[in-house]
Amino acid sequence: MGTRGPIPKRSEERRRVNKDDGPALIQAPAGSPEGTPDLPDPDPLWHPIAADWYLSLRESGQAAFYEPSDWAVARYAAHVMSQVLLSERGPNGQLVAALNSVMSSLLTTEGDRRRARMELERKPAARQAPAGVTAIADYRASLGS
Repeated sequence: MGTRGPIPKRSEERRRVNKDDGPALIQAPAGSPEGTPDLPDPDPLWHPIAADWYLSLRESGQAAFYEPSDWAVARYAAHVMSQVLLSERGPNGQLVAALNSVMSSLLTTEGDRRRARMELERKPAARQAPAGVTAIADYRASLGS
């Protein structure tokens, strides 16, 4: 998994589709994945932001690829995040950098997922017919008459 350089473009934004960019792109449906194991609830002593982050992973599309060891890393990251947020001395820069690295390894941001050649596809919203398109075309035609 590449971690340096610019974030690759999404597949629909790329111009050259015939260029081999390495391993195949993984496309997964966005949203809560099926078959997520029963996970422990957040520790009640965690900071609310850490608990929210941990719970958000359950609803994320990349969770479909998580193994039990990944969930253990997520709990560890949430615990460390909570300690940083609850610290009276304020955040330690090295600790925050290490936490960001752990979160990156869990592919928690779009940039991390694109670098790993993974895209989450949202279900397209139900399309409605464009309102009044034919009426405008009729109006323009009547002006030309």
